Amino acid sequence: MIIESFKNQKEILKLILFIISFVFIGCEKPIVNTKDMYSVVPYPESLVVKNGQFKLNKNTKFIIINNTDVLKESSTVFRNLIKQKLGFDLNIETQKPKNKNYISIEINSSSNSEEAYTLSVSEKSIHLIGNSEKGVFNGLQTLRQLLKIDLLNDHKKIDEITIPNVEITDSPRYNWRGVMVDESRHFFGKAKIKQLLELMSLQKLNKFHWHLTDAPGWRLEIKKYPKLTSIGAIGNYSNPNTKPQFYTQDDIKEIVQFATQRHIEIIPEIDMPGHASAAIRAYPELSGGGTKKHPHFTFHPARTSTYQFLTDVLKEVSSLFPSKYIHIGADEVSFGNQHWQNDKEVITLMKRNNLDNIKQVETYFINRIRDTIISLKKEVIGWDEVVENNMNNEKTIAMWWRHDKPEILNKGLANNYNMILCPRKPMYFDFVQHESHSFGRRWDGFGAVNDVYNFPDALSNINVSNPKILGIQGNLWTEQINTEKRFDFMLYTRMSALSEAAWTSKTNKSFENFENRLKYIFSIYKTKNIHYFNYFVPENTKEPGAILKPKWTQNFSTFKN
Repeated sequence: MIIESFKNQKEILKLILFIISFVFIGCEKPIVNTKDMYSVVPYPESLVVKNGQFKLNKNTKFIIINNTDVLKESSTVFRNLIKQKLGFDLNIETQKPKNKNYISIEINSSSNSEEAYTLSVSEKSIHLIGNSEKGVFNGLQTLRQLLKIDLLNDHKKIDEITIPNVEITDSPRYNWRGVMVDESRHFFGKAKIKQLLELMSLQKLNKFHWHLTDAPGWRLEIKKYPKLTSIGAIGNYSNPNTKPQFYTQDDIKEIVQFATQRHIEIIPEIDMPGHASAAIRAYPELSGGGTKKHPHFTFHPARTSTYQFLTDVLKEVSSLFPSKYIHIGADEVSFGNQHWQNDKEVITLMKRNNLDNIKQVETYFINRIRDTIISLKKEVIGWDEVVENNMNNEKTIAMWWRHDKPEILNKGLANNYNMILCPRKPMYFDFVQHESHSFGRRWDGFGAVNDVYNFPDALSNINVSNPKILGIQGNLWTEQINTEKRFDFMLYTRMSALSEAAWTSKTNKSFENFENRLKYIFSIYKTKNIHYFNYFVPENTKEPGAILKPKWTQNFSTFKN
């Protein structure tokens, strides 16, 4: 008892000394520089806290110093959120007022990263300087988190909210900070995708890879080929008979505009030459055959009509998506290309082009499609099979997904491919994320939150600072994800870990401090009714059910090629 009392007295003495030292520190002198002080996710390059705070209220001016039109657009999300949550507009001006109480934003390039920014908060004002409009947007997302705006009820009557005085310097580790969602297998719709884009932008994720076509369903309206949606969009991985589900071109334009306003680039994926069954159900003449397990799996690689069809599709895709990239899949073709070996048209193609085997036919196909995409002034992305197939590496990006084949990543880097890292372990978010969970994939382990956070630095014998590595991405495949609750559960906690893994430098990362800041992100998720996986009490987070034995099959009983 005496020893315990002595310990308590020592703790009290420490507290008194701390308070005394705090009182005598000058207002302009930094008082702390600690990674868990404020709940910013992802954590900035440098964050220094000072005494005092800024008060934001209806009298606060919003000053745009230069590039007025551009920065009006880049600040729209932030200003609209203030109006939505607080009920007043931030008045835009172009001259700094003599009095205090203003936020100023400007562009002034000072580093190589267009997404870099500095944020300085004092009692009188907030100054945000971005290297570009993207940098300004990123700084406003940090400001949004520091103000905790997302935790307020809409139009709540609050006279003012405060932000601590702080100095932040920040820039991203990687330029590619991506999330992929597969909507071929299960379709989630416009509202869910917009919610995802909003939460991506909050956490500075900037690439949305949209897997829109695959065997279970074609989810994108193509005007020239209406059967792609009237027939190809029927069914999903759970049920082959659901009514057609797809995005109209007007839907796409709306979502692209929403993403662009948040500086997120949407990269569409039109899978080929494999995973083509949904398109072939609609247009049987495109079939290159398949296997019993994967019938009519491939586009026909030797028919002029195939390339005309795909060129027409890619032209419409190109016009809908302003992204500089189109993803063509080009993976797992071996699941259904055996028919090529005995196809007379394919054999003729091989003789005419001196191709020795069907692997070379595959390379012929993707290089020909690559040329089409480049003619549309786009660049090509494919899964890591494009490296294995020796696809032309000019204006080509490969996504390394096969974690069990690090030699493919090494080959890609050695052969001068630009690479994006998204290996199944730990970056496939359909994998189990906790040992207590019943549903999800496993492969000698699973994709835990801390494994996502520690990626890619845990990779052995890989220089993750290689400039050919553009960045990292988390992929949500949806074979076993058929409800919004399960979508949330599998994605959102790991997405926060991904955001910091992609943005924050290795020397600035601390999983322990991330855990503290993750609690704030969870508070935001709660306000949006998101059924996230609560990493801190996994046993108390109900795991949504999953499809274990889907009803879906490829029904080609009336199919005629």
